[in-house]
Amino acid sequence: MSGATPPRTPARDAPPSSTTCVHAGERPDPATGAIDAPVHLSSAFAFDDAEQAAGAFRGENDHLIYGRWRNPTVSALEAKVAALEAGEDACATASGMAAISAALLTLCEAGDHVVAPRSIYGESARLMRERLPRLGITTTFVDQTDPEAYARAIQAPDASNAAGGRTRLLYVESPANPTLALTDVRAIAALARARGLLVVADNTFATPFGQRPLALGADLVVHSMTKQLGGHGDAIGGVVIGGRELVAQVREAALKSFGGILSPLAAMLISRGMRTFALRARQSNQTAQALADALGAHAAVARVHYPGHPSHPQHALARAQMSAFGALVAFELRGGLDAGKRVLERVRLVTHAVSLGDVRSLITHPASTTHSSMPPEARLAGGVSDGLLRVACGIEETEDVVADLLQAIGA
Repeated sequence: MSGATPPRTPARDAPPSSTTCVHAGERPDPATGAIDAPVHLSSAFAFDDAEQAAGAFRGENDHLIYGRWRNPTVSALEAKVAALEAGEDACATASGMAAISAALLTLCEAGDHVVAPRSIYGESARLMRERLPRLGITTTFVDQTDPEAYARAIQAPDASNAAGGRTRLLYVESPANPTLALTDVRAIAALARARGLLVVADNTFATPFGQRPLALGADLVVHSMTKQLGGHGDAIGGVVIGGRELVAQVREAALKSFGGILSPLAAMLISRGMRTFALRARQSNQTAQALADALGAHAAVARVHYPGHPSHPQHALARAQMSAFGALVAFELRGGLDAGKRVLERVRLVTHAVSLGDVRSLITHPASTTHSSMPPEARLAGGVSDGLLRVACGIEETEDVVADLLQAIGA
């Protein structure tokens, strides 16, 4: 491919191809012919004359102004990830939490109310439980597997409502971190449209390889690009994807006002990682399925949490909503926390570390790490038991990852 013609945009309900991952958002540099986008390490950009500068600030031309507003290296990454999610536009941020915060703070103001899942990434829960109330934004946490629970939690504008004001948005994280519980995104989106609300979906776990929330009716999608999109454990970044108008609002708040920008160097690393995203996703999804099947047949395992396993209570929804079931598997051993600790101490190939989406397979104990900031009662209500372990499958050979977990459990 010469770069003169951009790759075909994938259908909104189809997983991104390797062709899209490699070519979307990228062209040979017109000045040098370099096939990799240059890393523009510049805080400001020169104008030809005063009128061009004034026009840029008035929005009458696209001339670059300042690195906090826009950077060519970051823009190339935004175009690539927007293509993967089949969105109109994307806004890259300094981290996944910066993307989540930007989306919520852009769409909500004092007096607004959010409905969110009980089982959710610990820092997202903390943002909604502790930080946003200081700004007058309240959250009700519900059973994300029940669309009716979302409906019951919606608040109408009422001056006498001491719990908060009118509901502004419904927040979705499916599969959930770390229980892998699912939310019926179509049902939540239909509910939101009927009530005049917005839907924000965290798609970090599913990735666009496994699920495209915009096609299911969500208004905005957020990602921690640190995870499987970047895929190499060497760069931190986040992104908000959606319609052009909403993303423009996020860009004004997240970048120009809040200043949560992604560095050009991190953008280059993530963009490079995304070129192999589809290949990596196929391998890690294959390993996760094999691991879930092996764990489900093991006498020492009390329960496996994986949307692609027949024992998952929402397996039918997973088959209807997802094109792949993801690279993460959670499981609980019959020996509880003590047995789980022994596994953490005895893995040889799998690395004991937080995060996910790396080329390496990682294992962690959520209750004492990623979800330790949650009150115990809230954590348990969300299904995060003391004995739960989470494995994020990498790109090692499938049989090697499975063998390592089985020897650690059987030791």
